[in-house]
Amino acid sequence: MTDQPGREVEPTPEPASDPESAASRLPARRPPSEPAPVERFSSPPQARRFELTPERAAAIVRQSSSARWVGFLATVIVVLFVVGYYFYELGLPGALSTPRLVMEEDAQQVVAVERGYNLYQANCARCHGVQGEGGVGPVLNDQSKLYQHLSEQYLENVLTVGGRYVCGDPKSVMPVWSDQNGGPLNYRQIEELIAFLRAPSDHEYDVRDPSLNEPTGKTFKGWRDPNYQPPAGATPFPDCWSRPETSGSPSAGTSLPADATVVDLVASGIAYDVKELSAPADQAFGIDFKMEDSGVGGHDVDIRTEDGTTVVDNPVVSDPGEVTYAIPALKAGTYTYICSVHPIPAMTGTLTVK
Repeated sequence: MTDQPGREVEPTPEPASDPESAASRLPARRPPSEPAPVERFSSPPQARRFELTPERAAAIVRQSSSARWVGFLATVIVVLFVVGYYFYELGLPGALSTPRLVMEEDAQQVVAVERGYNLYQANCARCHGVQGEGGVGPVLNDQSKLYQHLSEQYLENVLTVGGRYVCGDPKSVMPVWSDQNGGPLNYRQIEELIAFLRAPSDHEYDVRDPSLNEPTGKTFKGWRDPNYQPPAGATPFPDCWSRPETSGSPSAGTSLPADATVVDLVASGIAYDVKELSAPADQAFGIDFKMEDSGVGGHDVDIRTEDGTTVVDNPVVSDPGEVTYAIPALKAGTYTYICSVHPIPAMTGTLTVK
């Protein structure tokens, strides 16, 4: 038999049919296993039963009921906590409570004012006075100025770039305080100083130790009266407020008789040389004022009644020089003469008119 012409194919041999050779190819038989000599389970027989006794079924029911109660109570506690925390954060309806964020803002504002107090006393009080009454620098505790003129934005501008750059006054002695322009205070200290200057007078604050920031037991109040309203028809302060100045001439439109009384007064070292003056009643008189300070913002001599009402508002003398103020006739009584630029005890005196 061939599959190609001229080639024969050998037949395939048949497999051997010898039983002994076939048995030799099967796996070896295992010896029969012997039963275990002891009980194979260590648990008691009742634990391996599939049926439940009535007692066991009742115990399972009680356990399931207890688990459901525990889950229910846990859910109620979580829900009450979420609801309580929600109202704690946002406040109760009808303004029954203050939201937490608002309380935190108020607390931070109080701390900012208290830190600003220390900054003011360390850096500003020597020029503006311990209570903002003025000195080398202008008055800061005047309600009419705090009402609108000394706004947060205006104070930030002055502290950041200095007085001469805000108002274009080359003679301004107000320096730069922000470290952005070479000053000693960072942005947070600037904010705290402004918070102190704008603090309301109806709140009491703690004086804190500058190094430890802990209360010292002393307190202070802000300067700004939140209920203050300017008088009807009052003119607001301009953005860059300053008193009218003069270089040495008396007030316009005033003159003195040839026989008028003239008293002498000298301002030197931010202080008047005398603390008492006298003048005749119902007669015009003059104050020969000699100003010897430079670079302090100027001096003047205003006349006020005992209750603080200004009856004579004289111009400020900005540079060293001498001027004669013409004072109109005053009724008999006791008056105060004071420098409006530096209303401090050293520049305050008593004028007796009789």
